[in-house]
Amino acid sequence: MNHHHPPIADHGLIGDLQTAALVSTGGAIDWFCCPRFDSPSVFGALLDPGGGHCRIRPVREPYTSRQFYFPGTAVLITRFMTRLGTGEVVDFLRPVTGGHADGGHRLIRMVRCVRGHVEFAMEVVPRFDYARRPHTTTVTEDGVLFDSGESTLTLHAVREPGDPPSMHAHVLEGGVYGSVRLETGQARGFVLESDGGEPRAIPVSEIEQAFDETVRFWQDWLNHSTYRGRWREMVDRSAITLKLLTYAPTGAMVAAPTTSLPEQIGGERNWDYRYAWVRDASLSVSSLLALGFTDEAVAFAHWLRERHLHGDGRLKIMYRVDGSSDLLEESLAHWSGYRGSVPVRIGNSAAEQLQLDVYGELLDTVYQADRRGAEVGHDGWKALTGLLDWLAANWDQPDDGIWETREGKADFTYGRLMSWVAFDRGVRLATAHGLPCALDSWRTERDRVYDQIWEYGWSPLKQAFVQRYGSVSLDASLLRMADVGFITPHDPSWLATLAGIENELVTDSLVHRYDPSASPDGLRGDEGTFSLCTFGYVTALARAGYPEKARLVFEKMLTYANHVGLYAEEIGPSGEQLGNFPQAFTHLGLIDAALTLDRAIG
Repeated sequence: MNHHHPPIADHGLIGDLQTAALVSTGGAIDWFCCPRFDSPSVFGALLDPGGGHCRIRPVREPYTSRQFYFPGTAVLITRFMTRLGTGEVVDFLRPVTGGHADGGHRLIRMVRCVRGHVEFAMEVVPRFDYARRPHTTTVTEDGVLFDSGESTLTLHAVREPGDPPSMHAHVLEGGVYGSVRLETGQARGFVLESDGGEPRAIPVSEIEQAFDETVRFWQDWLNHSTYRGRWREMVDRSAITLKLLTYAPTGAMVAAPTTSLPEQIGGERNWDYRYAWVRDASLSVSSLLALGFTDEAVAFAHWLRERHLHGDGRLKIMYRVDGSSDLLEESLAHWSGYRGSVPVRIGNSAAEQLQLDVYGELLDTVYQADRRGAEVGHDGWKALTGLLDWLAANWDQPDDGIWETREGKADFTYGRLMSWVAFDRGVRLATAHGLPCALDSWRTERDRVYDQIWEYGWSPLKQAFVQRYGSVSLDASLLRMADVGFITPHDPSWLATLAGIENELVTDSLVHRYDPSASPDGLRGDEGTFSLCTFGYVTALARAGYPEKARLVFEKMLTYANHVGLYAEEIGPSGEQLGNFPQAFTHLGLIDAALTLDRAIG
C-alpha cells in the first residue's frame, strides 16, 4: 500500500475548539491528537508512515477527488468521482462548547453516495502516543474498541435500524479494514469517539442532526463578522481557521495544530507549534477584534490573567493551552519525519527565551479590545501594571528576538519597538480611564525607548532601520513600525526602510524574514519566504500610499492558498507550502492586509 506523504497543502482542517485533525484530499485523516491540540497523536501518518491513519476512499481506481468546505463552516466535504458513481465523505468534529474540557471528542465521518453506486474502502489504524504505545482491538457488530490502557478510541458504526452489520471488517496489526457499497441516496459512516465506552450502532439520522447542529454553530458564529470588503471569502475562511485554533476551555490559541512540518524539506527547521504563543495569540485576537469578534478577546484576556505571571511580572513567551509552562523539548527518534525531515520534535525549548516584543503585542491587543468595548477590569489592570513595571526595569537588555533563532541574544530593534508600544498603550489606557499606575515612569521609559531606537536602530550607512543595533541586516518584522504608530507611514526614513526591505528580502513579491547569510540564526540550511511577512508587506505598502502595488502583492499571495483557502507558515522555492499547517500567523496577516487594503482603495 502506498503511504507517500501528500503535499502539506493537500489538507483541510476540522476541529472542535479543543483539538483538530487534518484530512487529505485523498480522504485520509493523517494527523489527529486527542483529547487536546498538544496531546500525543492518535493518527500521525503525516510524520511517519507507521504513525497511524484513518482513510476512506473508493475501492476502484481510477477516481478523482475534490475537497471544499460546506459554506461558512468548518465542515469539510471530500468528493470522489468514479466511472460508476460519485460519493462524498463529510468530515467534522462536534464543537465542544462550554467552559470545561470533557472526555468525548467526536470525529464524525459521514459517507454517502450521490450518483450511481460507489464501493468505499475504510481503514482505521490508530497508533497511540505518537505510535509508542501498543493497544488492543476489539470488534463487535456495532463497531470497534481500540484500547491503549491509558486511553481508548471507540468506532461507532453508522447504519440504519434493521441493517445487517454493513462493515465487512478484518483486523490487521491492530488496525481495522473494511468496505461498504452504497447506492444513490444511501449514507453510512462512523463516529470516532475518544474515551467513548462500548461501541454502539448510530442511526444515520443522528449524524445528520449532528451535521445540522455543527453547520448552525459555525454559521451563527460567522454571522458576527462585520467584514463586508472585497475579499470576503478569504477573510471569512481565515477567521474560521483562527477560531479552529482556539482552545475553548481557556481561551488560549495555538500557533498551528501540527508539529515538525519542515520549513525546508529534509532540513532540521522543524518545530512544535501546538502551543499558545503570547505573540501569535495576541495578534490573532486583534485580527478577530477588527472583524467584530469580541468574545475571543475576552476569553484570551482571562486566560492571560490566570497565568498571573509567576509573580515577578515576567511573561513567558508561550504556554500549553491549559496554561502550564512545562514545554520540555524532545525528539521522536522512531519517526522518519515529513519526507525525511528530522528531527520530529515535541515540546519547544524556545519557551525559555526572553522575547521582549510579547509585552507590546499583548498591550496593543488589550488596547484594541478596550476601544471596542471590552474594557479591562480591576484584576486585569493589576496584572498589566505588574507587567509594565517589570518591563520598565528590564527592557534595555539583549533578547532572543521574535524569530526564535538559536543563535543567542542581541539588541533586536523589533523587541525595542514593541517595548515602546507596550508603554505607549499602557499610558493611553491609564489616562483614558484614570487608572492607577506609575505613569511618570512609563512615560519616561516610553520616551527613552523611542530615542534609543532612533539612535541605534537607524543605520545612517544603510539608510534603514536594521534588525539589531550596530548591524546592517534588515528584518521583515520591522514592517510593523508604521502600523503600530512608531513612525508615520510617509516619513522619509520609513520609506527608505521599506525600499531596503524590498531590495533585499523580497523575491517576486514574497518576503523573507531575514537573510541567514547576513545574520546567522544558529541553524543549518535555509528556509522559504515567510507568509506573515508578505501580508505585512501588503499592509505596509497600502499605508505608505502604494495601494495598487499592495493589491498586486496581495492578489499574487492569494494564489498560494491551498484549495480550501488555507496557508502554512512559509512558501518554498517552487511555490509549495512549507512549515506547520495551517498557521495562525499567516491567516491573521491576511485579515489585516485585506482590511488595510479595503481602506486604502476606498
